Amino acid sequence: MARRSAERSDAVAAVVEDWRRERPELDTSPLEVLARLHRTFLRYSARLTASVESHGLSVAGFDVLTALRRAGRPYRRTAGQLADSGLISSAGVTLRIDRLERDGLIVRERDAEDRRVVRSRLTEEGLAKIDALFAEHLENERRMLAGLSPAECRQLARLLSKLERSITEADGPGGEAREPSA
Repeated sequence: MARRSAERSDAVAAVVEDWRRERPELDTSPLEVLARLHRTFLRYSARLTASVESHGLSVAGFDVLTALRRAGRPYRRTAGQLADSGLISSAGVTLRIDRLERDGLIVRERDAEDRRVVRSRLTEEGLAKIDALFAEHLENERRMLAGLSPAECRQLARLLSKLERSITEADGPGGEAREPSA
């Protein structure tokens, strides 16, 4: 009885059970992984957003500051390098930089040899802010992972990396999702 109650409190298990009852001919096993991943991401994203916004930043601004911090001294990158850094989309990079500059967290600097090149650099205030916030961010992530052992975390990281490759390979040329074949 306790097990059935725990299973019913799992929203994904309930959805899968409903689909199995309503459409038993369908293989609903992808929901076991991807619906859980989606629900987990939504919860993670809400916590990340709340934490970052409590420091007066947007998640996009946080991503720019972390990319600059990861660059190492002198903590600077061009807008293109920021877009290519992994977690930042190219759309709106300039708007993010404008806001961070207005807040005194970064400055723009022209290249001495090629004046067309502009780099964004962390200010001392920006460096202090991202160092403190990133340490808090990692602690928040540790709390979220507290229910997993270190070995489970490593295994999950490997599996998620494999899943990301699988999804990327399922995409068509140019990263577009493929249409199901008829």
